Amino acid sequence: MNETLPPCPECSSELSYEMGALLVCPLCAHEWAAEPGDEAEPAGEAVITDAFGTVLADGDTVTVIKDLKVKGSSSVIKVGTKVRGIRLVDGVGDHDIDCKVDGVGPMQLKSSLVKKV
Repeated sequence: MNETLPPCPECSSELSYEMGALLVCPLCAHEWAAEPGDEAEPAGEAVITDAFGTVLADGDTVTVIKDLKVKGSSSVIKVGTKVRGIRLVDGVGDHDIDCKVDGVGPMQLKSSLVKKV
């Protein structure tokens, strides 16, 4: 039974054992979760939601819920601006929408600043 359990991440001891939902090391008393990353990955990609919790998908149309200053420019994207044909990406920081805003150009937006139409 002990051959299938991973070693302790703290002291690398091979003597780890299960205690409920946790794995425990008897040498250093370190407790950790039993590989939560392996169970979560087969479920699929992360779900991206708008500011109100609605799930977004590629190709959706969204509206901006707050005035947004465009970095490096004096222009502003006003509240209610519609953005069509969004793409969900793993962007810089927490910018997870890749889109083209009419009158401004291509950019990345945060999903927390948009509402699905």
